[in-house]
Amino acid sequence: MRLIERWLVASIFFTSVLFTPVFFAPVAWCDEEHHHALTEQEIGSIHFATSCAKTTEASFNHAVALLHSFQYEDSGHAFGAVSAQDPTCAMAPWGIAMSHYHGLWRNGDTAAGRTAWQRAHAIAQTNPKTTARENAYIDALGEIYREDGKDEYAHAQAYEHAMGLLAKSNPDDTEAAIFHALALDVTAPKTDKSFSQQRQCGEILEPIFVKQPHHPGIAHYLIHCYDNPVLAEKALGAARAYAKIAPTSAHANHMPSHIFTRVGSWEESIHSNQRSAEIAAQAEKTSVSGEARDQRLHALDYLEYAYLQRGQVKNARSVLEEMQSLPPVQGLTLTGNYAIAAIPARYTMELAHWKEAGALEPLSEGTPWAQAITWMAIGVGSARSNHVDRAAQAEQKLAELRDAIAKQNNAYWSSQVEVQRREVAGWIAEENGKHEDGLTLLRSAADLEESMDKDAVTPGAITPAREMLADLLLAGKHSREALTEYEAALKIAPKRFNAVYGAANAAETSGDARLAKRYFRELVEISVGDERPELAAARKKAGLPAAK
Repeated sequence: MRLIERWLVASIFFTSVLFTPVFFAPVAWCDEEHHHALTEQEIGSIHFATSCAKTTEASFNHAVALLHSFQYEDSGHAFGAVSAQDPTCAMAPWGIAMSHYHGLWRNGDTAAGRTAWQRAHAIAQTNPKTTARENAYIDALGEIYREDGKDEYAHAQAYEHAMGLLAKSNPDDTEAAIFHALALDVTAPKTDKSFSQQRQCGEILEPIFVKQPHHPGIAHYLIHCYDNPVLAEKALGAARAYAKIAPTSAHANHMPSHIFTRVGSWEESIHSNQRSAEIAAQAEKTSVSGEARDQRLHALDYLEYAYLQRGQVKNARSVLEEMQSLPPVQGLTLTGNYAIAAIPARYTMELAHWKEAGALEPLSEGTPWAQAITWMAIGVGSARSNHVDRAAQAEQKLAELRDAIAKQNNAYWSSQVEVQRREVAGWIAEENGKHEDGLTLLRSAADLEESMDKDAVTPGAITPAREMLADLLLAGKHSREALTEYEAALKIAPKRFNAVYGAANAAETSGDARLAKRYFRELVEISVGDERPELAAARKKAGLPAAK
């Protein structure tokens, strides 16, 4: 294929990715240094130049492609194979060390990563063929594994700075730019609601994506950087491309749902996570760590969320039962622990099964912020089913977890648990007849929650605090105020079933029949069937026929 023809194919592909709101067929790429024919077994195409033996080039690129899709266990093995083939290749143990650095998830094996980095550094010092650029990669990663008493975030900031200098010094090295873009997202402050670093990440990646549309890391990191309510629409092209780029990766099939969740595209999210969970389940057969189970549970949590918004209660119940039926495995991280806590909490609270929520079994292990999810559901469920003593116990437990996390110098998760404590306290106040106190507590919970962005581990809060505030206002017959709060919640979490239904009811009771009808129609558009009774009511009030 001539150069102009290749350019036209790439241009058409990228235009369709960015602007066509539908799935597209897989594209067969013609070979031009970075690209080759796409098969079902491939995980994307990259080109990372090294001074290692020429015979390791394809294997090294394959390992980096796996790394870009966070297939850490597989990439570690792949880099290990490169190292065995060429023991003088400093970049092979660099890759192993990178496979142990999970910046977004903070769950890597630091000790193993440091050992691999030390080996990379030692080889680089003794092998004169190691280039200045390769030494810069190794030195930058050394910031992550530096033993200087500083915390994880300080090391991540130092790494981001070093990668920025590396990318600037090597303007033709797109891999440096791509890894730097991810580092910007990892270090972006959760309280920066201007999302300045995420915007910078996108500014780096978008022009590279035009030139390398089959690169897994670019699409992947655009999704992460734009995974917020302000920028999500900009990532729809990358989201609809990524699973096509790396079709055999569980994570690549799941990641588009981060954006689909942000924009309320529930059917697309369901499709993504069904496939991701299937791939992860197959990977569990050979995985020797908890990584594949983490990926499976992560997909199931997003799938549960989407099914509930879509009104598919039976399917949501099936996800819960699948999760509960899984045999335990060793090596689960926050990703898996979070899902184990979140899935039953989502099911009971989204469906207002308050007694069932109050009866959930607290987690006996896992990270404190995963445990807090269950205690929040127990607290709210107990308060709303008139079991105030149990709710008070949950509030106390949340206060203890908040304080324990604060002692770990983790302000973000400590604040997240404080949001949950205020939610429980608000519903306790309401149950005790202190309506205004309840409103004050829930309003403060909503304000605190919205001062931070969500963590990448979750599709969103079990119930957004502002949606809870709106529920309480509506229950107290403050319908106009409730409508304002529901609409504010929907700007952050579009097309949430309960928020749309709440807005419809609030509009109706405040006398705005036209707006109420619009929201009832929207609920019918985003949901299917009549498994949730609210849908039958919405169809009737919107003047629509009953579901078939």
